[in-house]
Amino acid sequence: MINVTKTFLPPQAEYFAILERVWSNAWITNRGPLVQELESVLQQRLTSRELVLMANGTLPLQIAIKSLDLKGEIITTPFSYIATTSSILWEGCCPVFVDIDPNYLTINENLIEAAITTKTTAILATHVYGNPCHVESISKLSKKYNLKVIYDAAHCFGVEYKGQSIFNYGDISTCSFHATKLFHTGEGGGLFCSKDLRKNIFDRHNFGHDKPGTFSRIGINAKMSELQAALGLAVLPYLGELVWARKQRVEVYNQALKKGRRLSIRASTKWNYSYYPLILESEEMVKQLIDIAIAEGINLRRYFYPSLNMLPFVDYKAMPQAERIAKTVVCLPLYHDLALKDQYKVIEIINNL
Repeated sequence: MINVTKTFLPPQAEYFAILERVWSNAWITNRGPLVQELESVLQQRLTSRELVLMANGTLPLQIAIKSLDLKGEIITTPFSYIATTSSILWEGCCPVFVDIDPNYLTINENLIEAAITTKTTAILATHVYGNPCHVESISKLSKKYNLKVIYDAAHCFGVEYKGQSIFNYGDISTCSFHATKLFHTGEGGGLFCSKDLRKNIFDRHNFGHDKPGTFSRIGINAKMSELQAALGLAVLPYLGELVWARKQRVEVYNQALKKGRRLSIRASTKWNYSYYPLILESEEMVKQLIDIAIAEGINLRRYFYPSLNMLPFVDYKAMPQAERIAKTVVCLPLYHDLALKDQYKVIEIINNL
């Protein structure tokens, strides 16, 4: 199969060499030296705020909501992965959806203010496919109404906006290091925040421990293991090569595709080439494409689908742009060693629709 994505695996010998340190220390979890090293290396490489590594990419969202002591309503986007909405609900808050910009596919900053009520405590917005939200407008609204801002930056490893790491925006930014991501630890994630917030967040991701034998606050077990950190340390040296390879394949799509509309990348963005979404004319065309592709051994993905305001466990409110995009967008294969012949096979199918 030609899959929509493919996990980059570093040479086994390099991973095993790092694992030797784990075996030597006999230290598998509980904030071992490799986790601490990976945190430090990532902060330096990304020139980001404080980082706390975690076991997956959803836990940072949940801990962010808990650490900021959010209650009531949280304004969010319907065009994201389900973890964004489910984390709000899981923490006992109410998601209030605001429709998306049809070009950037991020939350429409011009519609946020109308959704703010006396119960609103935060904005949780997603940078979609590595494309930043309009962070300036969101920042102004947060100050005007005394709201907290969390960014779900799961797709954004390496993205910069106006010369800053995307992780430096908002009160908290979160990221996923899942195996399908540009940078990964197999399964994992991270939370980026200020030094002032780090202590609260650190304790909450470690059962609430303030120090051994004492507990300062409610916490859960969200710690990353040494095995995950070892994989991240083995993957990281190849990141520049992986981004370059993806960029070449994006340029092939851009030049050869004759159908569909591409994602508009916000100005002043250093993009990471993490996904290649294509917006087609209708949902029927998307379904036709997927059926033809499967018959040809190609796995595409409707990402994100459905629009989250249509989930059975939330109150429905029409989001015309998000619903339309969710029905008509499809992500094409994009990974570091996607063969040119396979890529042109995908392109031919689309152009012949």
